[in-house]
Amino acid sequence: MNDYIAQRAITLAEYIIESGCTVRECAKIFKVSKSTVHKDVTDRLQEISPSLAAQVAPILQKNKDERHIRGGEATKKKYSKSIRN
Repeated sequence: MNDYIAQRAITLAEYIIESGCTVRECAKIFKVSKSTVHKDVTDRLQEISPSLAAQVAPILQKNKDERHIRGGEATKKKYSKSIRN
């Protein structure tokens, strides 16, 4: 694995741990794809730093468990705007 990929995986993981952001939010901030963020913080990070991967995993799981709520809120917001117009 290239050094810059390993460093990117560590940086992404540290940011997710610090902020608790979603994969999508992290991808926007670091200007990479969601797939890249997910691959870095799940697969690649496990090889680089298992302890860091163990810290990221619960945050990713929490975000995954809450995603249906965020989706419902987005739909509610979308349709409440269209009713007013």
